[in-house]
Amino acid sequence: MGSSGQSGGFDLSFKILLIGDSGVGKSSLLVSFISSSAEDLAPTIGVDFKIKLLTVGGKRLKLTIWDTAGQEKFRTLTSSYYRNVQGIILVYDVTRKETFANLSNVWAKEVELYSTSQNCVKMLVGNKVDKDSEKAVSSEEGIALAKELGCLFLECSAKTRENVEQCFEKLALKD
Repeated sequence: MGSSGQSGGFDLSFKILLIGDSGVGKSSLLVSFISSSAEDLAPTIGVDFKIKLLTVGGKRLKLTIWDTAGQEKFRTLTSSYYRNVQGIILVYDVTRKETFANLSNVWAKEVELYSTSQNCVKMLVGNKVDKDSEKAVSSEEGIALAKELGCLFLECSAKTRENVEQCFEKLALKD
């Protein structure tokens, strides 16, 4: 999954897109991964992106991670960001069943419609597992949907950083 970039001090470069409903924690996942801190963030307006360089499996990787707005009014903006993307992370909030349902009803359809890359790796991520007592979507439901959509699957918490790095590394290694 990725393009070579020997001249830039890295072996592979990846464009990754974060999608999902507003408030599921896409920006928090990204901030937690980039800066090792988790904070409550205001909703993204339009699109934001961050770059992270890391070494995984002996390879130097450059990840350009695009964080999209989940609100419907920004959807038309996001379609162009699907072009040439090598990884898509579909995020839902494990405490909000409707955000999980929208992965099938809205987001997976959008991926099919706009993604131009044949080898694009997709990952389903259930965020906010630190709120275990409020969990509304079981791990089994997540695994089943990931299989149905042909995605990798992981549950994580941007707040506690549980599985956050694994989320991005697992996606990048799936080349």
